[in-house]
Amino acid sequence: MDAFRYVMDSAGWQLAKAYGVTITTTAAGTVLSLVFMSMMAYALARPDFRWARIFGFLVYFTLLFNGGMVPGYMVVTRVLHLKDTLGALIFPYVIGAWNLLLMRTFFKGIPYELIEAAKIDGAGNFSIYLKVTVPLCKAAFATIGVLVALQYWNDWWLPLLYIDSNKLANLQYLLYRIMANIQAISEMAASGAVDVDFSNIPSETVRMAMCILAAGPMLVVFPFFQKFFAKGIMAGSIKG
Repeated sequence: MDAFRYVMDSAGWQLAKAYGVTITTTAAGTVLSLVFMSMMAYALARPDFRWARIFGFLVYFTLLFNGGMVPGYMVVTRVLHLKDTLGALIFPYVIGAWNLLLMRTFFKGIPYELIEAAKIDGAGNFSIYLKVTVPLCKAAFATIGVLVALQYWNDWWLPLLYIDSNKLANLQYLLYRIMANIQAISEMAASGAVDVDFSNIPSETVRMAMCILAAGPMLVVFPFFQKFFAKGIMAGSIKG
């Protein structure tokens, strides 16, 4: 328990704030991601959408090539002006090409006759999407939702790039900084640069304690979505 005491004593209040930031970004990012990706996947899955092949290729193209870190940084900071805001932790991951293509596969499995029947009854595109497609793809939403939530929860790269304020540091980034500080102190003590008794700092057990603190909430949430996750992965693997 010394490792947990060390983490709580050294960054207890910051840890609580980091949990708040992580929960906020995970919840908001997952909801936005499911909304936007499902609407785009629904359009790409419709056989009567004439530009489906072109837009589908553009989405697939981003899996192979991307602009790189520097252009992405310039877009987020200079074009969107999201530097040091919660938006910088949410919007870069809202649309994921692989998740979008996976959700499109689910939507393609819905018989087009259902959509035609809804059209005959006078339903518009948004009504068909909301009242026909979404209820039939709960497994898809659960599967993609778990993948997206894990991506947001485990992310430390975005705050490393775009966040300067300690108030907006998420859980993973805070734990990364704690571990980096311990490593720096260890190296300085080993080289004799500083007179520090490093034996009282539980470095390896702190790493394990941070893993428990970071993964704990997701380990509690995941079992509730496990049946949908397994069903969704199997369905997405066999549908063309």
